[in-house]
Amino acid sequence: MKNLQFVQKAALCIFVAAALIATAPGEAKTKHRHQQAQEQKAEQQKQAEQKTDDGAAASLPVQPATPMPGANTLNVPVPPQPQLNAKSWVLMDYTSGQVLAGDNIDARVEPASITKVMTSYVVAAQLAAGKIKMDDEVYISENAWRGGGASTDGSTSFLKLSSKVALKDLMYGMIIQSGNDAAIALAEHVAGSEQTFAALMNQYAQQLGMSGTHYVNPTGLPSPDEYTTAHDIALLSRALINNYPEEYKIYAIKEFDWNGITQHNRNSLLWRDSTVDGIKTGHTKEAGFCLATSAKRGEQRLIAVVMGTGSEKERADANQTVLNYGFRFFETHKLFDANKALATRPLWVAPTARPGSASQMTC
Repeated sequence: MKNLQFVQKAALCIFVAAALIATAPGEAKTKHRHQQAQEQKAEQQKQAEQKTDDGAAASLPVQPATPMPGANTLNVPVPPQPQLNAKSWVLMDYTSGQVLAGDNIDARVEPASITKVMTSYVVAAQLAAGKIKMDDEVYISENAWRGGGASTDGSTSFLKLSSKVALKDLMYGMIIQSGNDAAIALAEHVAGSEQTFAALMNQYAQQLGMSGTHYVNPTGLPSPDEYTTAHDIALLSRALINNYPEEYKIYAIKEFDWNGITQHNRNSLLWRDSTVDGIKTGHTKEAGFCLATSAKRGEQRLIAVVMGTGSEKERADANQTVLNYGFRFFETHKLFDANKALATRPLWVAPTARPGSASQMTC
């Protein structure tokens, strides 16, 4: 008789549970439809990305991300992304790494002197690892002097042949003055040669997910095998700001004096917009006029990269347009801290029934 009561009560529990589930079919169906829609959308996006010509990687214009609710609480219309006269460009949110806008972001372009951002990243990494020090005396070789010195047509720090210069001064010269001689001297000091240093640059690029980038020198001087993308430059810039903030501060300095010669930072936005604190200009005949910038307004930081414009003014204006668009129509919201529990809930466990005892059943 006790066993019969046990079975009847268990059956009653199952019936009650089934009835409770049946009272909310609409909610279950809504979740199911939403899940199906999300999966269908993901599959369509995956198929679109796989459509390429002659096996080349797809490079589609990136549509602006939907602004967070806090940026549009008054239902203000959000305009389409700017149209720039550039080979490629991208706007990235620093905190999340999300691409907010851009065009041809994965198109292969020549990096010109923006290459020196990676050169500084490698040097910063070696400093952090204790391999080199800021007060190291670096020898200025004939290769550095001839390849990037005063006798060349490129940017130079006017380093003297066979002299010794503090590593810190070379970093300032390379970043602020865009000195090719300083970049070569740093590469030789870190890795022994430009070629070995370039291999190190490519290893760091691979670590950062810069799949569209390849380096052959630390300066950015033209080479068929030296290339990058606007997206990769944004990834590198984000890593530099996050991983080596002290070295990144050099990019905000407006001028540097060396050997009696004062040179100004070529990033004109440092004078135009007080929220801009980097990053780097670049120019060759083949690459056009390029500029990577970053600005912080309040707690929000954005990164803008514009490649292949027609003039110094055009690259500055384009970057300013992109930054203003991003800060005006997008907001960064912190949802929760990483690796921290959002909430805790008590877990109640029913008491264990003794064999043959109907009085211990719960449901």
